[in-house]
Amino acid sequence: MLFAILCTDKPGATALRAQLRPSHLDYLAPHRSRILFAGPFLAEDGETSTGSLIVIDCPDRAAAEAFAADDPYARGDLFQSVEVRAWRKVLPDGR
Repeated sequence: MLFAILCTDKPGATALRAQLRPSHLDYLAPHRSRILFAGPFLAEDGETSTGSLIVIDCPDRAAAEAFAADDPYARGDLFQSVEVRAWRKVLPDGR
């Protein structure tokens, strides 16, 4: 089942995000085959990261929530909020 993990950074967390980014990328690497897409939300300047979006295939909500909680960004207290939502791909070539 697909889940969208929507995360919003705490205000003023740019330096913390940069510090945690290498660990975050290392964490994602072994899960690449299950991640449909992932990347940061951006501020209006098109450069400053303000959060994250990951769409991942997990067996159930508990697994998706555990994946989100174990992310170094989450463990490093970067996020103001994290939302895990079931998601279905429709376009292109969806069901």
